[in-house]
Amino acid sequence: MRPEGGLKVDAAVVSRLSQVPTGARTLERRGFDGCWTAEVSHDPFLPLTLAAEHTTRIELGTSIAVAFARNPMTVAQIGWDLQDYSQGRFILGLGSQIKPHIEKRFSMPWSKPVARMHEFVLALREIWSCWREDTRLQFEGEFYTHTLMTPMFVPPAHPHGDPKVFVAAVGDRMTEMCGEVADGILAHAFSTQRYFREVTLPTLSRGLERSGRVRDDIEVASPLFVVTGRDDAEMKAAASGARKQIAFYASTPAYRRVLELHGWGDLHTELHRLSREGDWDGMGSLIDDTILGEFAVVAPVDELAAKIRARCDGLIDRVLVGFPPSVDEATVVDLVADLRGSA
Repeated sequence: MRPEGGLKVDAAVVSRLSQVPTGARTLERRGFDGCWTAEVSHDPFLPLTLAAEHTTRIELGTSIAVAFARNPMTVAQIGWDLQDYSQGRFILGLGSQIKPHIEKRFSMPWSKPVARMHEFVLALREIWSCWREDTRLQFEGEFYTHTLMTPMFVPPAHPHGDPKVFVAAVGDRMTEMCGEVADGILAHAFSTQRYFREVTLPTLSRGLERSGRVRDDIEVASPLFVVTGRDDAEMKAAASGARKQIAFYASTPAYRRVLELHGWGDLHTELHRLSREGDWDGMGSLIDDTILGEFAVVAPVDELAAKIRARCDGLIDRVLVGFPPSVDEATVVDLVADLRGSA
């Protein structure tokens, strides 16, 4: 769980293998709790093998690995090995992706993503239990069947327990499912404090109640848009980049409901139109200071930790943040320590 009095503070590492050792060591030296990779243009698991080799404390997670591009057996094996090699520091973060990518990029089946992800997580746990407890493997579901495990294919035991399983969720049904079976939820950066309070956490609670669990049984992890700098010029530059990122997400139909909660549904319509025209600069100009302040933490460096804590208080357990290169290492170390409650 989170450090006493503070947050867990995470950051992403560049997944190009040659850069991982230095990147992971840097995050650990700066006091971060978690080092995350993403499945974008690189495999998400290979970099964490290097990160595990070159660190000793920091947690190592995928945010995310595409579950439906794989099957539970292959993911269980990777998770088991990374948990062993990292000495218990691995977090398996899974996401569903969307239908066109699963079918057209990965050439894999797509159907009922919430039910499929629910079954995927249960299958993982059943496979790990088989290996850990030396029991018969007998998992038969709607999407996955795992009923064969001979001694030759059982990996060596290790003392580190099963990896924690986090699942990325945007919609209500996937969020409820996280409450039922996951160890953590990977929320989307395109969320506001109000959306977390009024939509995400109540929805998550319904899933927790169905499984007989409580809020302390799950971690809520989320990236944050951060706009910061040492002077007005740096703040303006950071704000410009954040406006474009927010506009991009706001143009996507899946995220319209976040805007609608704030009465900004018409903004989505206009941004979606501009996105189809490729007018990315024009899109960013529609994100005014009020909207920017709802979706991003906007503060000079010396006020940033307090603003992030206020945004996360009572809602988010671990936050993924990135600080601009202009912020020196000593300042980053102080910011992370302040957020973790260990300053």
